[in-house]
Amino acid sequence: MALHVPKAPGFAQMLKDGAKHYSGLEEAVFRNILACKELAQTTRTAYGPNGMNKMVINHLEKLFVTNDAATILRELEVQHPAAKMIVMASHMQEQEVGDGTNFVLVFAGALLELAEELLRMGLSVSEVIEGYEMACKKALEILPDCVCSSAKNLHDVDEATALIRTAVMSKQYGNEDFLASLIAQACVSIFPESGNFNVDNVRVCKILGCGLTASSMLHGMVFKKETEGDVTSVKDAKIAVFSCPFDCMVTETKGTVLIKNAEELMNFSKGEEDMMEVQVKSIKEAGVNVVVTGGKVADMALHYANKYKLMVVRLNSKWDLRRLCKTVGAVALPRMTPPTPEEMGHCDSVCLTEVGDTQVVIFKHEKEDGAISTLVIRGSTDNLMDDIERAIDDGVNTFKVLVRDKRLIPGAGATEIELAKQITSYGESCPGLEQYAIKKFAEAFEAVPRALAENSGIKGNELISKLYAAHHEGNKNMGFDIEGEGPALKDMFEAGIMDPYLVKHWGIKLATNSAITVLRVDQIIMAKPAGGPKAPQGKKDWDEDD
Repeated sequence: MALHVPKAPGFAQMLKDGAKHYSGLEEAVFRNILACKELAQTTRTAYGPNGMNKMVINHLEKLFVTNDAATILRELEVQHPAAKMIVMASHMQEQEVGDGTNFVLVFAGALLELAEELLRMGLSVSEVIEGYEMACKKALEILPDCVCSSAKNLHDVDEATALIRTAVMSKQYGNEDFLASLIAQACVSIFPESGNFNVDNVRVCKILGCGLTASSMLHGMVFKKETEGDVTSVKDAKIAVFSCPFDCMVTETKGTVLIKNAEELMNFSKGEEDMMEVQVKSIKEAGVNVVVTGGKVADMALHYANKYKLMVVRLNSKWDLRRLCKTVGAVALPRMTPPTPEEMGHCDSVCLTEVGDTQVVIFKHEKEDGAISTLVIRGSTDNLMDDIERAIDDGVNTFKVLVRDKRLIPGAGATEIELAKQITSYGESCPGLEQYAIKKFAEAFEAVPRALAENSGIKGNELISKLYAAHHEGNKNMGFDIEGEGPALKDMFEAGIMDPYLVKHWGIKLATNSAITVLRVDQIIMAKPAGGPKAPQGKKDWDEDD
């Protein structure tokens, strides 16, 4: 009989073998704070236009070189449960406003770091949380006072360019003017008068070669595909879209055909050929001159398509098919039948061209207000183009946020210092112990301009004291001038560096919520992971296979 080993008394007695638990300030709270601080420290160096890039290789060995916090976190696959909460907050920010993910991380990390100081001083966790909640509420009340202007007309390309520029600048410093004007053209061209803007309608097509400045914008869609048949360009296209293969119907049941002589063999295949010809001919007679199919294209069908001068394009992705239907106003047909005029799509031209050495098919609308616009991005490497695509994504999301709320606040640390100044004075007026937490909350805002300064190689303390001095004189819009010598200041409203109001609003809210959630945890109980023992690595003691 096996020897029964008694378990240590206490909490461990109740749990299965292999379970771990940590409790109390030292083990649970400070451990969690440490993990979150480490995570914030990682992405903090990537904050702002001069932020460093991270090289992340994910589990599929795909390489990412980027300073976009959302991408870094998505590919890191953070395991620590407390750090995961902050990652979730930044994902929420990504979904809600599409930009400002790094702000959430930097701010939440700073809040937790300062909370640790308060806890070590002897404050209880609940007092810190109460102070943070009061300060967050106050910050969101003060924020509307920081608004320095609002977008007047989002249908104006020049104004949209100026507003998108800040978001693009933090990802692609140096190319922001060129990219912002491209993105603005794409957004404005599909922004309807009704005011419903869909981010999905700005597509990106990345083609290797040339340089970023060779990028362009088109109304319509671009696919990196070749045409199947001989016809390579059609003007005033009438398009039939099939979600099935471009082939004759095959019967569901299996059948055996007995052929006795050569004549029957000839007639057998001829029947199939005639049927195929009738189908293709009827499609042509319906007025169609471009066929787009979601499946394979049979040789026989292609032969007749060439005979009747039909252009055939094959798209493997059903998403692409759906988007194309949306662009040209077609209905995807599930079987090879001639489309009715309502089911056909229209566009001004479909042509096969070569961009660099890549063959692309372009579905082009000449008129301005198309349903979809495409940015053709050129670049020397895939990683570079991926990073440009992320910058475009941020720019388009900024446009979408401004459609929802047109207010703008000054960027480059101006808003943060203004909030810090006002929340500190609010903390002075609070009688209880939470005043310490409120002042620390204000101090946490300093992490943003400090990160901007340190990433630009400037002493953070110098800059922050200068910013405070300017703000005490009543210059609300003074922020850090990245292009100046040393810790220089600049009026952000005049420089045109402004953030959408909602980005900051949600950023402060989500960062505070995630920091409070992490602080509320006082015990971590981890069950033994499921699954048996790991398979042995290598074949040390195995026999040789003959």
